[in-house]
Amino acid sequence: MSATGAAAAGSPARQGKALPGTAYISWVALALMTTSSVASLRPSPTMAVYGLAAIFLYLVPAIVFLLPTALVSAELASGWTGGVYNWVAEGISKPMGFLAVWCQFAQTIFYYPSLLAYVASTLAYVFDPSLAANGVWTALVIVVCYWTGVWISAQGAKSVAGLSSAGLIIGTLIPGTLLVVLGAIFLGQGNASAAPMDASHLLPAWAGISSLVLIVNNFLSYSGMEMNAVHVSSLRNPAKEFPRTMLLATGLVLVILILPALAISWFIPSDELSLTAGVMQAFDTVFAQFGMQWMTPVVGVMLVAASLGGMLTWLAGPSKGLLLISRQEGYLPPFLQRMNKHGVQQNILVAQGVLTTVIALAYAFIPDVSSAYWIFSVITTQVYLIAYLLMFVAAMRLRRRRPDHPRGYRAPLLGTLCVVGFAASSAALAIGFVPSSQFGGGNTALYVLIIAVGALGLGLLVPYLFYRLRKPGWRLPDPERGHRP
Repeated sequence: MSATGAAAAGSPARQGKALPGTAYISWVALALMTTSSVASLRPSPTMAVYGLAAIFLYLVPAIVFLLPTALVSAELASGWTGGVYNWVAEGISKPMGFLAVWCQFAQTIFYYPSLLAYVASTLAYVFDPSLAANGVWTALVIVVCYWTGVWISAQGAKSVAGLSSAGLIIGTLIPGTLLVVLGAIFLGQGNASAAPMDASHLLPAWAGISSLVLIVNNFLSYSGMEMNAVHVSSLRNPAKEFPRTMLLATGLVLVILILPALAISWFIPSDELSLTAGVMQAFDTVFAQFGMQWMTPVVGVMLVAASLGGMLTWLAGPSKGLLLISRQEGYLPPFLQRMNKHGVQQNILVAQGVLTTVIALAYAFIPDVSSAYWIFSVITTQVYLIAYLLMFVAAMRLRRRRPDHPRGYRAPLLGTLCVVGFAASSAALAIGFVPSSQFGGGNTALYVLIIAVGALGLGLLVPYLFYRLRKPGWRLPDPERGHRP
């Protein structure tokens, strides 16, 4: 999202060698950074309902989306600063660049309610497990946590970014390893798995297109690879080391996503699994098997800490990018471009918070919390995919029109990667409008309407209105130089 560490446009070509004076990082460190920004235990319950078939449903989007996104964004980041806005602006047009960065920002409006719904269900196991299905509790936690995060971000806290690595270890690797190890011991003791683990269940049962709809959520599970691609220019030998980075990160991400999902399926039958509380359901069940239920709230606190740290890390990023571009091109009214004394775009965060609060209230009025969680997750994915579609198109155009532009890394078979990534993203967009088989009993027309209004309205209509209504006076001084309106 930011362009920190990216090679400056117009700098000497760096085909396999870093520039003098570069603050180098190892390819292993970059792989861990990438893993921490992508992988978590939160989506595990979504795929646990498929049991052994979760492996297939994670591998497919990894091949057609994860790898193309990582490699294509690495080439773009090593040749152009400014993140996705500048990539798309240079490759297509500035209005399309605004649309791309808007979608990165707008998807967080639905991302935070779904993330914090997971936090609410996890916290419920610390206080009272029955609260996990309580919509009022969920809405309350979302509102309190989000506005607390806004307050912290508004102070300009510099330590927020460092929480990502700690979150990976404390809230992902340790609990995930514990869940898988105890699950293996559970099966090793002769206990039966709640989900069939034989070869006939490697592929998901086909019950029409709706049986595969949950795979859409996996695209969001893999999103974010483009953020750390901006650091490709900090590698000593990008051409050789970055592929290793992506190979290791991809392997770690797959392990973190697949193994806990399988472990959850060993303990919780699919028809009893909550999409928001499934992780804690599994921990509570496995700890009960070993007489360790006192560990349930401890793990809950670890998971919550990691999720909140991740929320703080993401909170200022997309909104900061939107602020910078809006000041340069005058895409947002001056009120939304104002910063506080710490240089934080507080008005954008507050406006986002108002929408987040309204969305949170939906949890209080929708009887099935899992249904609300799924709907918001789909909308999040749909909006974010628009940015990826634009990125793939821009990458192809830049390679064709500006083949000699200095790049620190050149993705192999870029055209093929872009076509595959674009096709996969388009398919995910289309599938997202089909109700999941888990919610087949609901009103299909209402489901499609909600997704269409949420994704197309927020992702396309709102930025179009901002663009059409913009005025010359909306262009303001560069905030990085200390100017504020």
